[in-house]
Amino acid sequence: MSDPRDSQSVFMRGAVDLSALRQPSPPPAGPSSPGGAAAAGQPGPAGGQAGGPAGGVVKIDVTEATFQSEVLERSLTTPVVVDFWAEWCGPCKQLSPVLEKLAVEYGGAWVLAKVDVDANPRLAQLFRVQGIPMVYAVVGGQPIDAFTGVVPEAQLRQWLDAVLQAAGTTPPKQTDPRLAEAEQAMLNGDLDAAERAFQKILSESPAESAAEAGLAQVALLRRTQGVDPAAAVAAADANPDDVEAQLRAADVEVLSGEAERAYQRLVETVRRTAGEERDRAREHLVSLFTLASPDDPAVAAARRALANALF
Repeated sequence: MSDPRDSQSVFMRGAVDLSALRQPSPPPAGPSSPGGAAAAGQPGPAGGQAGGPAGGVVKIDVTEATFQSEVLERSLTTPVVVDFWAEWCGPCKQLSPVLEKLAVEYGGAWVLAKVDVDANPRLAQLFRVQGIPMVYAVVGGQPIDAFTGVVPEAQLRQWLDAVLQAAGTTPPKQTDPRLAEAEQAMLNGDLDAAERAFQKILSESPAESAAEAGLAQVALLRRTQGVDPAAAVAAADANPDDVEAQLRAADVEVLSGEAERAYQRLVETVRRTAGEERDRAREHLVSLFTLASPDDPAVAAARRALANALF
């Protein structure tokens, strides 16, 4: 298994042989069976299920014994996103809260299945897990796509929307083919190609906000390559006057789905600094705003805080 601290995302497709997991379903055995209380969103013996806003299951802990019913069979009607993780894995602790938040936000459109690789090594082997966190999308009883590492929340949303679209649970969206090409290059890890594609779009359509956001995302991924998220945040917290450390920590926080914390960090950096360092922190914060939705309330609040810090 590769270094668990490696948070660079790698999107991939490939067949996974799950025939060894396909066994005849056992008959219901009471409230803890898939058809009993656990399936209704109540904790079974493992206490592994969490309900959504309307009472439907949005998250469940899965073992090899329950994988067929909770993942393969469930995916026949609802897409299942399988998160391979471990307690010792730092990047897993960055990605998992974002996945869990989105599972609730999507309101049961897909179910998050958590698999502890230490407790279920055979599942990890069958899914060819070589580094964690690793996330698979299972639709119709088959894995259809996967990625490994921590990815920005905006990119994760795009991936989830594509999974839902593949499952036929959302109508196809009309997407600019130029943007689709650029985003696919980014998902494939070809940042140079993605950058060229986004720049070409902006040369043709200077007001294209999605391309601006794409370029900002490419820059963020480049800045965080090889950076240990936990170490970066710890270094910044220990050295509040180190502007470079604050910028790096803000980057990994945005990448980990903690944008509000990143905004607050950089607003405080603006308050503490002056001259070129202040300008650098301000410009970096504004560039991070580009990654978020224009109507994101966290961005609006951060802009107000920035204005107060500057004046």
